[in-house]
Amino acid sequence: MLWVDKYRPKTLDNVLVHQDVAQNLKKLVTEQDCPHLLFYGPSGSGKKTLIMAVIRQMFGPSAEKVKVENKTWKVEAGSRTIDIELTTLSSTNHVELNPSDAGFQDRYIVQEIIKEMAKNRPIDTKGKKGYKVLVLNEVDKLSREAQHSLRRTMEKYSAYCRLILCCNSSSKVTEAIRSRCLNVRINAPTEEQIVNVLEFIGKKEGLKIPSGFTARIAEKSNRSLRRAILSFETCRVQQYPFTSNQSIPPMDWEEYISEIASDIMKEQSPKRLYQVRLKLYELLVNCIPPEIVLKRLLYELLKKLDIELKHEVCHWAAYYEHRMRLGQKAIFHIEGTVSGEKNRALVKLRQKAWL
Repeated sequence: MLWVDKYRPKTLDNVLVHQDVAQNLKKLVTEQDCPHLLFYGPSGSGKKTLIMAVIRQMFGPSAEKVKVENKTWKVEAGSRTIDIELTTLSSTNHVELNPSDAGFQDRYIVQEIIKEMAKNRPIDTKGKKGYKVLVLNEVDKLSREAQHSLRRTMEKYSAYCRLILCCNSSSKVTEAIRSRCLNVRINAPTEEQIVNVLEFIGKKEGLKIPSGFTARIAEKSNRSLRRAILSFETCRVQQYPFTSNQSIPPMDWEEYISEIASDIMKEQSPKRLYQVRLKLYELLVNCIPPEIVLKRLLYELLKKLDIELKHEVCHWAAYYEHRMRLGQKAIFHIEGTVSGEKNRALVKLRQKAWL
């Protein structure tokens, strides 16, 4: 088991980062009927850890007995019936899913899953019908129609289920949903907090850590606790005992994107474009989010560009990122950025490479 899962806090009392938020959530769950919750903050800050700890606080050990299912919903879309398949993670008391995976059909998923949960309410210890918790990930990626549908179902079935919403940016969530939830901001942990967590893991694993080693990992983690723990374990696998000047390896996908940027710089030809396309597909197949791929690719290209070209490259990267959010096939828009079909700056750059 990876350390990031092995040392994930199981309860709100065991949380090492965001202890003040954890204690407030504990009071909220134990003292009164818990409202709908919206957790938002940067990736790797600990949102999912707190959400799962809240669910365990609500329902006890039964929340840990989860199963993964590929469920298919039959929904009425206008005059026809369509099948929508999604992967869900569920226990007796909660269901977790990512409705944005359904694309433009996400609004049907939001409606159907909540209706289904309302029909199958669990019985609590006092013999009364309790409520289920629905955890929706990446709510900021839901379409406007899905968010409006979510607002209506939140009101209609509020007695039967509680929603815990999770996203990176609350600005992309409609005001109607935000106003119906208790908003919980989860800040990125400080480097000092990350160092404390890494030293805690090192102590549990019985590791001898050189002075300043965890601080260097924390500095390179970009304040992502998940990334810091993964890097720490990678260093442990590559070389132990640790040395004070041991290098901190970058993430594999970051190195891969750096290679793609170098390929783009070397040659402008259909053959090279085909090779880059295959590498982009490989990143997407391995679940690297397309917006992260585009952002990192831009970062790597900017390091190699002349100052006069940077502005135009940023312009077209932003153009294709916007189109990617509106469309369905991310690869088309990433490839549009790479190919330079409209991006004159990259064309000029490649022409320079041939001179």
